[in-house]
Amino acid sequence: MSYKIAAASTDGKVINQHFGRTKKFYIIHVEDSGEYHYIETRETAPACQGGSHEEDLLARNAELLSDCEYVLVSQIGPGAEYALGKKGVTAFVITHYIDEAVKRLIQYHSEIS
Repeated sequence: MSYKIAAASTDGKVINQHFGRTKKFYIIHVEDSGEYHYIETRETAPACQGGSHEEDLLARNAELLSDCEYVLVSQIGPGAEYALGKKGVTAFVITHYIDEAVKRLIQYHSEIS
């Protein structure tokens, strides 16, 4: 079954953004065969502002990613993780190149499916 992965990144190469502070997510589509490719970039409004966050923005950003199976971030707070979980999205904290992280995640997904 195909699915999507969202990666929080400033450059589209490395997962280097906190969920609540990122301004964009790179969306990767994973085919049934395990092949994957970048399909789009989604702009977000950062929900975290110096230690506090706006619940409405967290909910809006979770909704924006609700068609993704996974979100890859460098950090995420419990409120954002909960908001994603309510949408059926699993967050993973990993600071790595997007390609390497996606390959690991595809293997993980195939093992649990």
